[in-house]
Amino acid sequence: MEEKNNEKNESKISKFLKGTVPYIVIIIAVVLVRSYIITPVQVEGLSMYSTLDNKEILLLKKYDKSYQRFDIVVFNYNNAKLIKRVIGLPGETVEYKNGKLYINGKYVAESFLNNNVTADFTLEELGYDKIPDGYYFVMGDNRTNSTDSRIIGLIPSEDIEGTTNFAIFPLDKIGVFN
Repeated sequence: MEEKNNEKNESKISKFLKGTVPYIVIIIAVVLVRSYIITPVQVEGLSMYSTLDNKEILLLKKYDKSYQRFDIVVFNYNNAKLIKRVIGLPGETVEYKNGKLYINGKYVAESFLNNNVTADFTLEELGYDKIPDGYYFVMGDNRTNSTDSRIIGLIPSEDIEGTTNFAIFPLDKIGVFN
């Protein structure tokens, strides 16, 4: 009799494990993907308009740590996630003169700006001759309405969570942007 009870208990445990383990594996996989690979992030405000709209939802690629000029990055600042565009890279000088971007003294076109003029600015206004290693100069596309490196300073690479170039909401905006 005791043997039959043991068999029943083992059968119940086996059934429970067979039914539960797949869900546990799925939960662990989702947590790992969101923590280390890709996660949704929502645009707050108009600092990236007209490239990105307020409340738009994007996919953040957390694994992408090779930041290039004009990448759109998400970083932490004062317990908030900000979304901006990389303008200056480590080792470079940044200057805006007559509304045009100059990197290391050479003009660089910003084709993503829709008639949005940038006020004159030099990196020296932040107290730097050039961007130090491990830091980036970032700006919003809506230059007159953006809290960016001109105001908050250079962004340390460890504060950058990753890059984004894919929208998932609203449905009419799904796809790659730049």
